[in-house]
Amino acid sequence: MRPIQKSNKLAEVCYEIRGPVPEKARQMEEEGHKITKLNIGNLAVFGFDPPDEIVQDMKINLHNAAGYTDSKGMFAPRKAVVHYTQGKNIPGVTIEDVYLGNGASELIVMSMNALLNTGDEVLVPAPDYPLWTAAVSLSGGTPVHYVCDEMQDWFPDIEDMRRKINSNTRAIVVINPNNPTGALYPVELLLQIIELARQHQLIIYADEIYDKVLYDGAEHVSIASLADDVLFVTFNGLSKNYRACGYRAGWMVVSGEKGHAKDYIEGLNMLASMRLCANAPGQFAIQTALGGYQSIHDLVGPGGRLLKQRDLAYKLLTDIPGVTCVKPKAALYMFPRLDPKIYPIADDQQFAYELLAETKVLIVQGSGFNWIAPDHFRVVFLPNSDDMIEAFGRIAKFMEGYRKRHGASF
Repeated sequence: MRPIQKSNKLAEVCYEIRGPVPEKARQMEEEGHKITKLNIGNLAVFGFDPPDEIVQDMKINLHNAAGYTDSKGMFAPRKAVVHYTQGKNIPGVTIEDVYLGNGASELIVMSMNALLNTGDEVLVPAPDYPLWTAAVSLSGGTPVHYVCDEMQDWFPDIEDMRRKINSNTRAIVVINPNNPTGALYPVELLLQIIELARQHQLIIYADEIYDKVLYDGAEHVSIASLADDVLFVTFNGLSKNYRACGYRAGWMVVSGEKGHAKDYIEGLNMLASMRLCANAPGQFAIQTALGGYQSIHDLVGPGGRLLKQRDLAYKLLTDIPGVTCVKPKAALYMFPRLDPKIYPIADDQQFAYELLAETKVLIVQGSGFNWIAPDHFRVVFLPNSDDMIEAFGRIAKFMEGYRKRHGASF
């Protein structure tokens, strides 16, 4: 029979966080191996539970959740998001500017589908959260990666960004706080990005899903709060700040200069209607989450579990010869660098395969985040301290063996 091929639209789409190496890990689990999964920020499996009041409110309202809602979402949670944007000093947001989705991921894809034609380009950071690159490609556009500079705390290289803007560029993606690096951008840098968007009439897409997962007293500033003459589309949700990944409750906010974007907004409305609505049980969690006690502060503040585990993971990683890492100021990840003179890696996916096979620890190779060289990988620091010491100890032993096998000295 004639083979059934996947769509050509998927040719440039990849999502290595759930790619071939995790598939190998799944097969190993089926064979009876216990795999330590440091590949994905799935908080619940590491004992980070959502606030109990969210769970209870969803239970109470479940009997009201069987019907379709408004295509943009229920009134009360959208109003709660409006209040949230006011707290973030984002001007001019009304309830009509808020779209609820099955997680921010659905809305990211929707925002690209509504915008892009073949040949359009979108500036996406390198490294990036790979859904952004995939969403641009799947929507018929071309992702153009601007470099984030590890030597400058992983901040975007504004000059590299400027060089890559041309007549086909439609938008700039800003992931802040950043996944996978844990970087947090200062206001001065955000203002420079806004000026680029202003000069070239570009949309700014702001992925702010980790805006409360902040360490060492750091503060997050929404880029959309810094101007009203540029079009901003800001994404957030319950997955990380409220440890509710599986609830798939996210939102997208359109703000700034909207007068010239009426046709684009009409496209967003069309796509929101086509998917009928976001899941209703998840919508019921949003108002309670945003208006309730912000328990994330207990986890990231002094003595908090996430803070302690970040510090432990940083020490365990940087104690390994030839491994360096910019200490994250936010989010749940580290993106360490392997000195190429000590770890001569040609194929970082193969490196991740070998590490998995030998240690039963699952990481994501740096190229899975569209990084430009095979010298980085990403890990989460979510396992409890004892499990993390065990897992990172196995990684350290593997690295020692790797150095010996490849004749590298330190």
